[in-house]
Amino acid sequence: MKLNINIDAGIKEPEVMITTASMTEEVNRVVEFVSRLDDAPTVISGICEDKVTLLDQDAIVRIYAEDGKVFTRTDAGLYQIRMRLYEVEERLDSSKFVRISNSEIVNLKKVKSLDLSFVGTICMELSNGEVSYVSRRYVSKIKKVLGL
Repeated sequence: MKLNINIDAGIKEPEVMITTASMTEEVNRVVEFVSRLDDAPTVISGICEDKVTLLDQDAIVRIYAEDGKVFTRTDAGLYQIRMRLYEVEERLDSSKFVRISNSEIVNLKKVKSLDLSFVGTICMELSNGEVSYVSRRYVSKIKKVLGL
């Protein structure tokens, strides 16, 4: 893929133009990425001890649903989020976060190691020492994302 950037001081708003002979998977990924830039808010707020905190996505280790509530574990601690898991997933950077089960999303940058010795699943050790398991349903997706 060739990339051209044209800087013009008279332009008020950035414009993306794609020139291609046909729609390919690569072009579709670029279109999807660019269209997500303005769509969803990227702010995630968490509640801890009756205080609302804006969470830095780089500090999030994992997000999970438990007992009908959604929690996020960060480098700083545990926060409750007042959104559904799929709503949080829409706000996350999809190049860093991946869903590993119906009830959990992990930050790939916070995965310390993977244990593939379990039949039909993957055990993930996270940077904070916690362990999470990829459900059977998501194993092939995770392997594809990780290039395994």
